[in-house]
Amino acid sequence: MAEILKRNKALSVNPLKASQPVGGSLATLGFHKAIPMLHGSQGCTAFAKVYFVRHFREPIPLQTTAMDQVSSVMGADDNVVEGVKTIAEKSKPDLITVLTTGLSETQGTDVKRCVKDFRERYPELAGTAVVAVNTPDFAGCLETGYAATVEAILDTLVPEPAAAGTKPGKRPRQVNVLAGSFLTPGDLEALKELLESFELKPLVLPDIADSLDGHLTDADFSPTTVGGTPLEELATLGDARATLVVGASLRKAGQLLEQRTGVPSRYFDHLLGLAANDALVMALADIGERPVPHKIERQRAQLQDAMVDTHFMLGQLRVAIAADPDQLAAMACLVREMGAEVVAAVAAGNGPALAASGLSRVKIGDLEDLELLAGEQGAELVVGNSHAVPTAERLGLPILRCGFPLYDLLGGYQKTWIGYRGARQALFDLANLAVGDHSRHAVPVYRSLYAQKPDTEARSTPLESRRHVHGPTHAHL
Repeated sequence: MAEILKRNKALSVNPLKASQPVGGSLATLGFHKAIPMLHGSQGCTAFAKVYFVRHFREPIPLQTTAMDQVSSVMGADDNVVEGVKTIAEKSKPDLITVLTTGLSETQGTDVKRCVKDFRERYPELAGTAVVAVNTPDFAGCLETGYAATVEAILDTLVPEPAAAGTKPGKRPRQVNVLAGSFLTPGDLEALKELLESFELKPLVLPDIADSLDGHLTDADFSPTTVGGTPLEELATLGDARATLVVGASLRKAGQLLEQRTGVPSRYFDHLLGLAANDALVMALADIGERPVPHKIERQRAQLQDAMVDTHFMLGQLRVAIAADPDQLAAMACLVREMGAEVVAAVAAGNGPALAASGLSRVKIGDLEDLELLAGEQGAELVVGNSHAVPTAERLGLPILRCGFPLYDLLGGYQKTWIGYRGARQALFDLANLAVGDHSRHAVPVYRSLYAQKPDTEARSTPLESRRHVHGPTHAHL
């Protein structure tokens, strides 16, 4: 079990994490005709909106209660009630999530009571689903805010089997998928294709692959999300054959859904690397009662070949990783599967994935902590989001960009990491970075001991000093 080193600084010198309201907003954006409303100042919402726009390069529907100096002191409950009313009447969304920020949490706002007041005052707007979630940005990170919002939506909107008339297995080909915050739109598309290859029908929630995948629509403008999981589909969750829960942070949400519907859940901490995908494929073969398709077997063979091709570059590579807990554990598993060593691991917050990550030590901290640890431990490659790029530059190391936000990489939000194909490409990307900036990881040219060498010094150099430290020369073979 990993040793978790908690934050011991009074401030973040070089922030790593995105806040809980950002995570809650991301989860909301995976539902059709939805709008997140942040209960806080205008600056809190503007900051989150900039994050999303720079990462996805798409217009993002995001609203605010616009707390000012007076409402911060005297109370802002009416801001919530009237804000929800205005959005419901003007934009006509199917779902509004009311997410707290540090300002409203410090004030002590009870947003759940505010939503109850809204229902009592405006019964004519009962057709709009409203879910209140506590997501203070002075605690947790994007992952925890996302998980809390998914859990709140399931708890509020998924009906009991008796009320919905559902029964586990009534739709024998449907599989529910609770998708973790670290899964990209590209990941979700790949996951859907994988389930469909077993003749299964995936119901993904939240489904950002349908709403934030970067597609043009016929409408000039929409005040709500376009695409994503329709709310009416939540009534069918209890008819599914099984539920796949991807991400340790969603384990509580998966347990809640299983208790509410009776549909059995299968849990996967992540889907990166050979072992994780083997477990997923075997689970799908069992659920779908179908043999593994030939194309999936071929993709697995291609990943194995990539592992053979890249192990000289990645074996014993010293890697530093900074990410949210689920993603950190996933990337650590991927590189350690190739024989690399994670010498510095910094998480934006604590999470259940860290204890089971197999790492010896994880620091809850910021990018300053990563920079210090990576320098002390002699890291050779950095894995992190775009905020970690200056850190890698100061260390003089290459960086593999992943996570949120990615504002200096076009299409980064769409990259596929999971599945055999995703893992294969990730290994190639890692190996190319290792070779490009650290040529000592490449296989050296072999020269026979007995070859004529005009250079006397080269002739007198012992063989051992010319052997590559990370892989065998032909003399070993």
